[in-house]
Amino acid sequence: MNRIFFILHMPPPVHGAAMMGKYIHDSRVINETFDCRYFNLTLAKNLQDIGKGGIRKLLDFIRQLGKIRKEVRSFQPDLCYVTPNAKGGAFYKDFVVVMMLKAMGQKVVVHYHNKGVATRQNRILDNWLYQHFFKKLKVILLAKPLYQDICKYVKEKDVYFCPNGIPVQQELPVRINHKEFNILFLSNMMEAKGVWDLVEACRILKEKGKKFHCHFVGKWSDISEEEFQQKIHLFNMGNCISAYGGKYGNEKETYFQKADVFVLPTHNECFPLVLLEAMEHGLPCISTQEGGIAAIIDEGKTGYVVERKNPQALAEKIERLIEQLALCKAMGIAGKEKLNREFTLEKFECKLRDILQEISGSGN
Repeated sequence: MNRIFFILHMPPPVHGAAMMGKYIHDSRVINETFDCRYFNLTLAKNLQDIGKGGIRKLLDFIRQLGKIRKEVRSFQPDLCYVTPNAKGGAFYKDFVVVMMLKAMGQKVVVHYHNKGVATRQNRILDNWLYQHFFKKLKVILLAKPLYQDICKYVKEKDVYFCPNGIPVQQELPVRINHKEFNILFLSNMMEAKGVWDLVEACRILKEKGKKFHCHFVGKWSDISEEEFQQKIHLFNMGNCISAYGGKYGNEKETYFQKADVFVLPTHNECFPLVLLEAMEHGLPCISTQEGGIAAIIDEGKTGYVVERKNPQALAEKIERLIEQLALCKAMGIAGKEKLNREFTLEKFECKLRDILQEISGSGN
């Protein structure tokens, strides 16, 4: 049985990479296949703390390096699995981790849940660091469109693709009957998630006389509740837009059950798990041409993929579903079928197991 040392992120805080880390940690498939040890690489205390520096984080990181080094010496893994950040200060931290592992003679695979290498590859320092970081590395990506982010440094033969998956409920609650057309946004209330784009799309729809209600569910972040409500009041849209703050676990169910379409007009994303959750609930999804989203949404079949920061295009796709309820329902059914074929947690676990078996059993 091969020994694998998983150096990954786990909640809190709750975000996509951390949730997948928890799924791996708890996976019977992974833990029965390999002799596993786990190390939580998370330093952030909450979502607002992600990406920030500070003396506390530096000291915590130095302690982490010591613990990782000690674990490697005692466990002597056949493979070290790391979930790094792609750019910025967080990448510099993960660069140190990976280079330390290499210096200790370890075989390393990195699993990306974010992107941004290509945005920094023309900087002299970052380019030099990426060249050394990716040397002799195997890389796992969430979808084929994401390969372009690292293609300067990694040959395609050294890349594996493993889409994320979510636990699928056997029996979902009966959908809530409602008269008006309900739009759902469920993510952190951040400008980068496209909150203002959706608000503007709703304003366009209201001016055209469309009947709908848009529900914003998510923790207040760089967009505050006060700022949001001020803009809604300014646009005179209080009767068609509501915001509820953060909801988690079973609290989210009611919003999924009464929604007709799920909209995530994000500006920067890799593979949003919330799109999979919406598909599980039989909702068509509208999102943007970001990361691996085009591998999740089949254009015109399970939803629509629009240009980011384009409220007009967003409004047009929502309007089409408001006007064609049969199409809206058919897209939701097709999306749920695709989820069950490709994006369940079981399929993710089995795919990751197969990849790790191949890498840990192969030579350098």
